[in-house]
Amino acid sequence: MKRIAIIGDIGSGKSHVAKNFGYPVFNADDEVGKLYKKNKNIFINLNKALTKHITKFPINKQEITKTILASRNNLRKIIKIVHPEVRKKMNIFLNKNKKRKFVILDIPLFLENRLNKKKDVLVFVQSNRAEIFKRLKKRKNFNLKIINKFRKIQLPLDYKKKKSKFIIKNNFTNKFIKKQIKYILKEIY
Repeated sequence: MKRIAIIGDIGSGKSHVAKNFGYPVFNADDEVGKLYKKNKNIFINLNKALTKHITKFPINKQEITKTILASRNNLRKIIKIVHPEVRKKMNIFLNKNKKRKFVILDIPLFLENRLNKKKDVLVFVQSNRAEIFKRLKKRKNFNLKIINKFRKIQLPLDYKKKKSKFIIKNNFTNKFIKKQIKYILKEIY
């Protein structure tokens, strides 16, 4: 099984690109959402660490947003509790798909959390900054302050780009993306 990790800026279209590979995808953001909705232990631990902020189960994303904006340390506390669970979910996914030719890892903090292995194929999704911003503004829970906080904990995009074996220029059209994916799969097969 070859692991293909999709990395890039917030809103660059990583999840869209990941889905277009046509292989099993582990989407860390989806897993976090499920943990907030279904995992009582996550709630209990977040409630202990952030008593004033996380008060109801299932955890509401807006509650998380307010918590992150309330204090600089809150994001670190959330990460410390949530990321180990996401890592467990990723390992379950990898075990379940170990006989597959490829798996796609859509994990925003892939390099930051040192999840990469030597043989992983890193694919950087590059998008026009203005187009990214336009698309981010359309999201239901758009909050520029939150986006900037997350950008601060990410490695520089130039570094991610240099570490990547392939770069997909995302112009947000399926035909163009599929053509680039086809090339990548042919190269690594």
